[in-house]
Amino acid sequence: MSTRRKRHAPTVAFAAYLLLILWLPLPFGSNRPVAWGVAELWVFALSIAWLGQYFRGKIDPGPILRGAWPVLLCLSLWLTYVWLQRLPLPIAWLAAISPETARAHALAAHPDTPAFAPLMLDLHGGLHATLKSTAYVLFFFLTLALLETRQRIRIAAYTLVISGLVQAVYGGVSALEMAGEPARGTFVNRNHFAGYLEMCLAVGLGMLIANLTGRKAHNLRQFLRDAAELMLGPRMRLRLALVCMVIGLVLSRSRMGNTAFFSSLLVAGVIGLAFSRRATRSMVILITSLIVIDIVIIGSYFGASQVVERIEKTTLATEDRDDVAGHTLEMWKAFPVFGSGLGSYHVVFPRFSGPDVPFAFTLTHAHNDYLQFLAETGVVGILLLGAIVGLSLFAALRAQYLRGDPLARGLAFGAVMGISAMLIHSTTDFNLQIPSNAMTFMFILALGWIALNFERRNHSSSRNLRDDDDGAG
Repeated sequence: MSTRRKRHAPTVAFAAYLLLILWLPLPFGSNRPVAWGVAELWVFALSIAWLGQYFRGKIDPGPILRGAWPVLLCLSLWLTYVWLQRLPLPIAWLAAISPETARAHALAAHPDTPAFAPLMLDLHGGLHATLKSTAYVLFFFLTLALLETRQRIRIAAYTLVISGLVQAVYGGVSALEMAGEPARGTFVNRNHFAGYLEMCLAVGLGMLIANLTGRKAHNLRQFLRDAAELMLGPRMRLRLALVCMVIGLVLSRSRMGNTAFFSSLLVAGVIGLAFSRRATRSMVILITSLIVIDIVIIGSYFGASQVVERIEKTTLATEDRDDVAGHTLEMWKAFPVFGSGLGSYHVVFPRFSGPDVPFAFTLTHAHNDYLQFLAETGVVGILLLGAIVGLSLFAALRAQYLRGDPLARGLAFGAVMGISAMLIHSTTDFNLQIPSNAMTFMFILALGWIALNFERRNHSSSRNLRDDDDGAG
């Protein structure tokens, strides 16, 4: 029986997607209008090209896109919600669903009361934030649509690792040349540099796990051959790249960045060993060595003690983030259900700030992604975002438990670790407000669905059963 060959997205589109991954962190984490505008147009152009090919019948959506329908539905609802925040409503309706928003519009329009007004209090900033959200969702979609084969999945993952390596080397060398300065890479803020490296490390560790063979040496000759393979092969090059990124992370001296990385490694390692029904001895040794070597040896030599010292010296008296967090909660209480509008934080926050935050009028973001999204989009928005992240994490965990394919297990490990790291780091920083980090986080979320749904190998044609699924799933 003849079967129709699956039609994949053009190689040119995939190459442009890889270039976008490399570009994103270079111009200050794309956290400048021109840099972000370029990335935004890049994503829109790729999406239009893919849709054009699809409607012309030249592309067949694969199992990854079809299997990710729950999260795609939530993402669609999120986009619909944030765009509807811009929709002018009769002022009587607005007063009923968000009284504080109606009052703010009335004060801004004094002495004339507007007949119509939106939920969004800053239409200009809101437009930029909404377009960014649209680009993030489209990038997530492109990741699922373009990474259709094992080869493309591996190439994309290694591209992100290479990007992280470049950042780590550049940031580390710059920090060592300027003694006493923390590593920042091409980012303005060392915490965002650390956040980017956390996610690159997670994907790199996932690929390292995907390359484990689990093969046992039955004699000295085989042991020596395996050892030479390890020392000279791609796994050692990948391990060295990860070591460089850990050094860069430590040199950033980011307290929460380092805490998030090592905590997420421990969490993902325990989950990986508990959920993987084919956890090999090599996987156990790898995870143990990562924790011991990276923390004790690399960290001690390159200044982990300075990070620990910064953490020990951190108190409520020396930090103002708790003051900002408290006032942000007050801001949310004024707009509990729908928020003040995506992208409106810097405009609305000063009204709820106090003398303990003298820089309120220059503050563009809360140092807490959860609180900022809650204040800007309300309970409705935070529930939608929670569903998107929660479903993706569940997909990654399910892939770890159900799939026996080494690549699927590695991708799932990377997704669990990357999501965990960003969930921890977001409690004290605003990585998800930085375009390159937010886009990379969308890549991490997509990996969970790719790990769960990418096509199984043909058992009859595979000579190595350990690379096949065990039938579950």
